[in-house]
Amino acid sequence: MNKIADNYIQRVKEKYPHQPEFLQTVSEVLTSVEPVLEAHPEYLEAGVVERLVEPERAISFRVPWVDDQGRVQVNTGYRFEFNSALGPYKGGLRFSPTVYPGILKFLGFEQIFKNSLTGLPIGGGKGGADFDPSEKSDGEIMRFCQAFMQALYSHIGPNTDVPAGDLGVGGREIGYLFGMYKKLTRRYEGVLTGKPLTTGGLQGRSEATGYGVAWFLREMLKHNGEDLKGKTVVVSGYGNVTWGTIKKLNELGAKVITISNHAGYVLDESGVSGEKEDYLLQLRASGHRSCRPYAEKYPEARYVEGRKPWEVPAEIYIPCATQNEITLDDARHMVANGCRYLCEGANMPTTNEAIAYLQEHGVIIGPAKAANAGGVACSCIEMGQDSGHTFYKAEDVYRQLEDIMINIHRLAAEASARYGLGYNLVAGANIAGFERVAEAMMAQGIV
Repeated sequence: MNKIADNYIQRVKEKYPHQPEFLQTVSEVLTSVEPVLEAHPEYLEAGVVERLVEPERAISFRVPWVDDQGRVQVNTGYRFEFNSALGPYKGGLRFSPTVYPGILKFLGFEQIFKNSLTGLPIGGGKGGADFDPSEKSDGEIMRFCQAFMQALYSHIGPNTDVPAGDLGVGGREIGYLFGMYKKLTRRYEGVLTGKPLTTGGLQGRSEATGYGVAWFLREMLKHNGEDLKGKTVVVSGYGNVTWGTIKKLNELGAKVITISNHAGYVLDESGVSGEKEDYLLQLRASGHRSCRPYAEKYPEARYVEGRKPWEVPAEIYIPCATQNEITLDDARHMVANGCRYLCEGANMPTTNEAIAYLQEHGVIIGPAKAANAGGVACSCIEMGQDSGHTFYKAEDVYRQLEDIMINIHRLAAEASARYGLGYNLVAGANIAGFERVAEAMMAQGIV
């Protein structure tokens, strides 16, 4: 029984009963760090957990904007500044009709520990709006971004809160947000990351998360005396994270045979490689919400309607699409099909029940807060580039990123072993991330 964790989890459940995603991540983290709390009663006395599960600041605001027909539209924007013990709040902005406080709180809470694992001086936060950028014109997206920034700009800054992109927010949106911030403040500074290169952006940032996933997976296999060369991999999604993951996996000698969207998946047993990697970028940039055109372009591939790629046999699975895309039923399919490794590219893509089932059946899991930390790590590198008024070559970024991902794997593996949990990267990542934040909070007093 996890008596200490269960007590805190129950309190969160009673206070936020309609935020299941937030409760899910709180449950997963606190259950893992139970041995740390038992070993450090001073954390309990100082209310570390109570302070961690509540954001330091939560901002909600209306975003009025005008569409191409001259009609006034109103959306709701948010920014959850969760924890600044290690540095300024850092985390993306998500534009999606699915955005509501429970989603952003789950993402922000995860971001605390993800950012901690990088070893870099960044705290955790998340924000966004219930705005759907799909099928919007460029002008409508620009006007929405400008209106969003007018409401947010006074709460952010290079040493306070540094947003980045996320679902629905790419380089174009970040560029519009930065332009309005600069106009409002009359300051040209690194207040946003993921910027276009002409606006202080970082070489290699687009592929950073995916590259980091592949490097983390390589370390998982290496720890178990294996190599990626010749391994068949099933991947979900077809956006930037999927693209970067596939690109680096191909370089490391693996063979990726799937991509997916919400309505189905593509199976390409010849491998998603070569010019097909570039086509993924074209497909995404064209605004297609389906990856079906891939199967139409490449006759050796086929599109499977209404199904998930987890039914395809493979040793390695990498979810790169969205939260909770792997359920308990999916986990059963994966185990039956020979799954040995799961490495999470998306944020919280696997339900807690599915994680438990996979681990019970010997599957080694690379958790999102460790495996996909490459994106935020490079965001912090971009912050350093901006503050130093300099610029890094892509090779410099890749070298730093690879070192960070190797170190994250080491920290998670060592933390798991230190508490007698064997090679459990899910628990180890939570413990290593939590310990660094808790120590910083203790040093700063009750604030």
